[in-house]
Amino acid sequence: MIKSSNKKVLVVGDRVLIRPDSGESKSPAGLYLPPSVVEKQEVRGGIVVEVGPGIPLGNPEMSFDEPWKGKKTDIKYIPTQVEIGDYALFLGKASIEIKIEEQEYLIVSQNAILIIIRDDISRVLA
Repeated sequence: MIKSSNKKVLVVGDRVLIRPDSGESKSPAGLYLPPSVVEKQEVRGGIVVEVGPGIPLGNPEMSFDEPWKGKKTDIKYIPTQVEIGDYALFLGKASIEIKIEEQEYLIVSQNAILIIIRDDISRVLA
């Protein structure tokens, strides 16, 4: 979990918070991206620093007539495939840039992630 001076950042749903690469042709995970891809930023890469809980599942036993009268149940999720420390390649157009405590991050939905690389090297960089 990312914490700023007096706040904590929670990622929701199937979204992922990524610390982006600097835009070099070789990623820290050892992938070489062609210059045309790097220049257009069609595909970007970065280290996953936070992951949402996943896609919430509806409760089939819950009545939709008067949902406010129902008893509270625990929400269940379909978890994301991505884990903290993974290196992810994703569609650049599908990312949203944000700044937290002067550090730049990208918010990416799991369906915009093309591949992940999971190894000891990327976990050390996280």
